[in-house]
Amino acid sequence: MHTPYKVLIVDDEESILKLLKKELESDERFIHTATCAREARKLLKKHAYDVIILDIRLPDANGLDLYAEFKGQVRDVEIILITGHGDIDNAVKAMRLGVYDYITKPFKLDKLELVLDRAYQRVCLQRENRSLRHTQRSNSDNKIIIGKSEPIKHIKYLIDRLKSSEVPVLITGESGAGKDVVARSIHMTSSRASQPLIIKNCAMLQRELVHSELFGHKKGAFTGASEAREGLISLAHTGTLFLDEIGDLSKDVQASLLRVLETKAFRRMGESEERRADVRFLFATNRNLTKAVEDGQFNEALFHRINVFNIHIPRLMKRKEDLPLLAEHFLNRLNTNQRQCVIPEKTMQLMLRYDWPGNVRELRNVLERALILSDNGIITESTLPKELTATNGTDKAAAPPMSLESMEREHIKNILAVYNGNKCKASEILGIGRKTLYRKIQKYSL
Repeated sequence: MHTPYKVLIVDDEESILKLLKKELESDERFIHTATCAREARKLLKKHAYDVIILDIRLPDANGLDLYAEFKGQVRDVEIILITGHGDIDNAVKAMRLGVYDYITKPFKLDKLELVLDRAYQRVCLQRENRSLRHTQRSNSDNKIIIGKSEPIKHIKYLIDRLKSSEVPVLITGESGAGKDVVARSIHMTSSRASQPLIIKNCAMLQRELVHSELFGHKKGAFTGASEAREGLISLAHTGTLFLDEIGDLSKDVQASLLRVLETKAFRRMGESEERRADVRFLFATNRNLTKAVEDGQFNEALFHRINVFNIHIPRLMKRKEDLPLLAEHFLNRLNTNQRQCVIPEKTMQLMLRYDWPGNVRELRNVLERALILSDNGIITESTLPKELTATNGTDKAAAPPMSLESMEREHIKNILAVYNGNKCKASEILGIGRKTLYRKIQKYSL
């Protein structure tokens, strides 16, 4: 789940700054403002911004000079210029230098918001491209599947059998079960291990930009396409592309993806020339795609094409013998102070009795919280969330039957309570998008 991205707006008109902060700030983005270059420089020393909106005329600096200065300071940032009609020539010059886009005054807020989100998407792709092309240098923990249960042994066996194969793999299981870990293991044991592993959660793709994200586009392919852009398939060339939550793609994108799998070729938006797709595809979902096909929500041909080889990850409560090993693994990774961490037997029994609806992801987050609250690295009952300490067989046996909706309401309520109302964290644990979480909060009057 993405955390809100940071935007710095620099303009000498305070009325514009107040308007933009009010209209643009949301759960998706933080907005900071500055009225001059001096204030902007101070903020840049304190915060890492993803996008900067910069007026070309400021009382103490020229916007074009600031653009070059900020670009030199910040590694991953896109800059959008605000210009008056008299500054169009300078804005065009800036575009040639690499400014993401420019907006002329008076501007429409909806257009600015769209350009802002597209600029951030570009920043994300640049980061993925840089970091994921060096997957082979990443911590060896990424290659390790932790556990000794029979299901985990079988998963390791299947991954070993895939070493010399290029077939698409569909990884299924509940949110938080560890589908991304299995995908990394498949990539790192394949012949493409030294090549890029590109990971994308389809649920995070903006609907109107999905084709551009996957396939790329040429300059001018659509409104706002001010320059050519490579898509995920191009970034994963000679490597592996892992598309998580594949069931969230729209039907038209599913059809385009099916064509890529069948022909090993694709077209960028706005181009007629086909490009070769030398990519190994991995997919994951927490949905029942068979039912989605029956309901007409998922392309049947695509389902059969991606389901050539299936690996299912059972939920954590079905393989609790793995829990102590996972707990030890996470504590070793989270323990930045290099102190000895201990989980007493009483605490471990509480953890083993809990159902872990958020699976392995929830276990990691619970341990991260417990480590912060612990004294001398000892994970006691008092460091655990109340859901774990209240869980025992007697409580469950005495609990009255509940409807599915009531269970969902209580679970969402409890997760929100554990993370003090932090919706970003709650949606990550629940394995749903923030918009879905907001709808459920409204539905259940939480």
